[in-house]
Amino acid sequence: MISIKSENTDYLIYIGYNLTEIKQKYAVKSTSSFVSILNDNKQISFFEFENKVSRNLIIRTDLINEKIKQLPKDQNMQIMLVFDTYQEIRNALPVVYNFPIYSKKTSGPQRKVYLDFVCKEKVDYQELNVLLNGILKTQLLVDMPPNELNTNRFVQEAKDLVAKLNNEHVSIKVIEGEELKSKFGGIYNVGKAAVEPPRLVVLSYLPPSEKTICLVGKGIVYDSGGLSIKATLFMCGMKHDMGGAASVLASFESIVTQKVQKKVYALLCLAENAVSSKSLRNDDIITMYSGKTVEVNNTDAEGRLVLSDGVAYCSQNLKPDLIVDIATLTGAQLITTGLKHAAILTPSEKTEQFVIKCGKDSGDLVYPILYAPEILLDNFKSKVADLKNSVKDRMNAQCSCAGIFIEQHLGDYKGEWCHVDIAGKCKLIVGPASHEDRGTGYGASLLYEIVKQY
Repeated sequence: MISIKSENTDYLIYIGYNLTEIKQKYAVKSTSSFVSILNDNKQISFFEFENKVSRNLIIRTDLINEKIKQLPKDQNMQIMLVFDTYQEIRNALPVVYNFPIYSKKTSGPQRKVYLDFVCKEKVDYQELNVLLNGILKTQLLVDMPPNELNTNRFVQEAKDLVAKLNNEHVSIKVIEGEELKSKFGGIYNVGKAAVEPPRLVVLSYLPPSEKTICLVGKGIVYDSGGLSIKATLFMCGMKHDMGGAASVLASFESIVTQKVQKKVYALLCLAENAVSSKSLRNDDIITMYSGKTVEVNNTDAEGRLVLSDGVAYCSQNLKPDLIVDIATLTGAQLITTGLKHAAILTPSEKTEQFVIKCGKDSGDLVYPILYAPEILLDNFKSKVADLKNSVKDRMNAQCSCAGIFIEQHLGDYKGEWCHVDIAGKCKLIVGPASHEDRGTGYGASLLYEIVKQY
């Protein structure tokens, strides 16, 4: 377990870029970046790192994570984050992913990790606790195996959350069965081959407010690639392909708990991309919720199909001022914006700068990618349908192309829209959303911050 509180443990570690005063308190004279002492039979360590950052970082959380990974794996400990500003504390908060909750190991005691802060500015402990829980909830869902977290279980998680929140402004709608089949060609066709059927979950939080925001998450609980089947090496870890929906669900809880005064719809586009006699085929033509027809030329480009139905539903029915979709969408995201920054795509420079700021304030960093539909849309030309679902040239801004495909289903929507690709940030194998076969909890804090500041 991990919690934000002060607690006496046998091991205390201070982490920060200026620990001079803390070291003086313990009479530590060493200027080394890592020092350990014994004080009243308690081990105390000091990790001081050089925080040289560009305009695209706030603090070097990568250095913090490297040091935390070297700490004992079976020891109760208290970690003190020492920073000057609340923004820096927020940026350091994602280090909690180093202490994941999910485990099915049959032996070994559960350790306790306590997290606390030393900060020159006022710290909002309630908000930090809520955000920490959002990170851990996202990570927990991402870490769950597909034989546990299928579409049925995901729907139940959403229903349980509504019951837990017990808020008069909160409700849930689940679209499934014939209604899904007849209207939502993307979600239904992607998930129709699986044992557990696809669904669209619409969570609503409608307090008095003039602003409405829609959050749309890709929830592919397992992605085999469909008939365009993945090789074994690339299929392992595809339980993480619901990281977008996980962050949407977790952020929704944070938003309601903190009583953020914005109308919010959280959409979970849930399906399993499985293989059976019912599978979606390459060469099939499907009709999306937007009314557009799509010729399928890659069943492993399924995320954009479910998201397109989600954003189309928002634009046609919910009258939002802002739509944000978030997904583990393309491997090209890693090449485009790297391992630590998610990719964002939006037609609005104002929205782009706003989301970048929210990324810096939340610790879930983002960076913009090329927006040029007049050039890139040609990648999806079909002779028999409105669009193909996969690009003809994988070397032509593939990460941007995937987002531009989704944009085509917004119709005549006049509000703001931003696409967030977290393929590298969802799990810890590489990048933002995952690392070393574990989820990072990425996205929940970003979405919360977007809604809070909008």
